[in-house]
Amino acid sequence: MGANFLYGAFAVTEARPIVSVVLPVFNRLETLSGAMQSVLDQSFRDLELIIADDASSEDVEGLVKGFSDPRVRYVRRQINGGAAAARNTGVAQARGRYIAFQDSDDLWLPGKLERQVALLESQPPQVGGVTGAKILYGRDNNYRYGVGKVAYAPAAGRWMTLDEDQLRRSLLENRISLQNALFRRASLPPEPLFDELARANEDWEFTVRLTQYTKVHEDPEPVVFSYILPGSVSQNTRRSVMGTIRILRNNRVIYDRYPREQSKMLYKIGTQLWDLGKRRAAARIIMKSLKSRPENALRFAGRCVRIKFRQLKTSS
Repeated sequence: MGANFLYGAFAVTEARPIVSVVLPVFNRLETLSGAMQSVLDQSFRDLELIIADDASSEDVEGLVKGFSDPRVRYVRRQINGGAAAARNTGVAQARGRYIAFQDSDDLWLPGKLERQVALLESQPPQVGGVTGAKILYGRDNNYRYGVGKVAYAPAAGRWMTLDEDQLRRSLLENRISLQNALFRRASLPPEPLFDELARANEDWEFTVRLTQYTKVHEDPEPVVFSYILPGSVSQNTRRSVMGTIRILRNNRVIYDRYPREQSKMLYKIGTQLWDLGKRRAAARIIMKSLKSRPENALRFAGRCVRIKFRQLKTSS
């Protein structure tokens, strides 16, 4: 990142920490303190916490300066670029040999970092990251949203293993939530790590590139408590679809090597566009998906029948 994009780094100590934690933020003063404190309270102490302020209109710098902990660093982008750009800014400032991420509205559970550093250091060199689970408040396991709904994410019982083709798995499913994970910096893809044009699913796009370079150990133990807030990006279907399209475009060469996964992804995008009322674009993409999976035609027809049946049942 050029110097014109950020200012205000402070609390830099001479000793290099073992872990650099990058926390991107745009406003959210009501949750930022808790997110920061959950990192600073970790039993594993040898860390730096880098707050990457994405040109907030609220006084994030003032809040951060209220923390007297010398492990806290602050950088501010002059231009708002989204979470991916803020993460890239933070990573560029990181000095640790391990990289972790926190979100401004999540809480790390006690012992998260100690557990994951020990896990990662026990893995062979070809394993460049470990990831855990989170307790998610605001939706259930069937993706129904609302107060009082709780989920374990990602879905239990389908954990990644080191002997499977993790790249193939990642082309269709993202098992890595960034705040759940810890990475060896030397094992990460070339920087910038995140697609700054993506406004959703940039963590998934990162995972697709990550699994081309290294293996990831998945641990079922929850390490994060996460909230789904009103207006969350994860609930914005249009942004999610556009993010998924960018995954496909950015990794076209890889998807060409995995035609079945490419077809499934095209079908997923097509049905989502159909539900958003983008029928012409949806039909074109679904037709492309038939090349490797002609059975998608029957699948889509059955889907339309089920939707129509539910509509008729609701109106009667």
